[in-house]
Amino acid sequence: MKRVAVVGASLAGVRAAQELRAQGYDGGVVLIGDEPHLPYDRPPLSKAFLAGTASAASLELLDAGDLASLALDFRLGVRATALEPAARRVLLSDGGSVHADGVIIATGGRARTLPGFEDAYPLRTIDDALALRAALVPGVRVVIVGAGFIGAEVASTCRSLGLDVVVLEALPAPLAPVLGPELAAVCARLHAEHGTDLRCGVRVEGMSAAGVHLADGSLVPADVVVTGVGMTPATEWLAGSGLKVGNGVCVDAGLVTELPSVVAVGDVARYGGRRHEHWTNASEQAPVAVANLLAGRTSRTYTPSGYVWSDQYSGTLQLAGHPRPGDALTFVDGDPSSSSFVAVWERDGSTVGVFALNNAKLFNRLRRPLRLPAAV
Repeated sequence: MKRVAVVGASLAGVRAAQELRAQGYDGGVVLIGDEPHLPYDRPPLSKAFLAGTASAASLELLDAGDLASLALDFRLGVRATALEPAARRVLLSDGGSVHADGVIIATGGRARTLPGFEDAYPLRTIDDALALRAALVPGVRVVIVGAGFIGAEVASTCRSLGLDVVVLEALPAPLAPVLGPELAAVCARLHAEHGTDLRCGVRVEGMSAAGVHLADGSLVPADVVVTGVGMTPATEWLAGSGLKVGNGVCVDAGLVTELPSVVAVGDVARYGGRRHEHWTNASEQAPVAVANLLAGRTSRTYTPSGYVWSDQYSGTLQLAGHPRPGDALTFVDGDPSSSSFVAVWERDGSTVGVFALNNAKLFNRLRRPLRLPAAV
């Protein structure tokens, strides 16, 4: 294998490029990214970077030493438009192409849009964050559609800037499908304690210069509207490639597609019937995917840890494992009304998930023996 093309220059793509070198691959590595920026970290975009307390340089994933040692061939500011496996070629939006004996798909996705919200601010890229940051001037009224992790973090940042914030959520409680009703109520409490107007169980219809229009005919006044309603995996460029796609790139337990010379990592990889849109997942997949790419077969399997964290207001929320509805939830330190607690989910006598608010020490101790699912 003389050359590997890594399509996608965010965390998953960078970790894959680093892992290629760590596993002894000394051939050419081309890193293709549709943004013109060098690879950067995304979690601070909704927090310190949006607040203006972190610089763009502090987000960079590769320092000067990394750039020298990895010897990457960067193709930035261009999109992959097609994959031609038989020709071992990736076509690019600038009319060029890259010959590759192996391909690592790490294209992630785009911020999902809602009909009628074309003028809202998404938050997926550093350019999105810069545009939103410029709009957050003193006195503006902010409405955020979606109370997931991104929505909650943006709300927290806006409140730290002294802005009035309304969060609109279709679910009866924020993050209820992930956390269950009792812990979702804790997230709702954080919003209330910090002056955010959280409105759950509401449906939005669209927006205008006056604000956000709800399905019941009411209007929520807004000067700035932000949508945080998930992402759409970037797979259109794979049409005609022969790869199976459907809400992501379908891969086996080793993150390998139907073609042994093509693997997928990060938010775009769909395995076990689902995608995992978490920072940790994007980072942890690289060693397995690269090992299988270099071996030319699935020799290793990947087991997701399910770890995710979110900084919201004065709280750091941490979750690990794979709890399901019906698992027994027990508070092992503190209670849901306190500012610091730890809870666990149990199933068939084993701990299958851990959640903590402002208690990283106990959380880390309890997550080590978690019973994780069999490799997907």
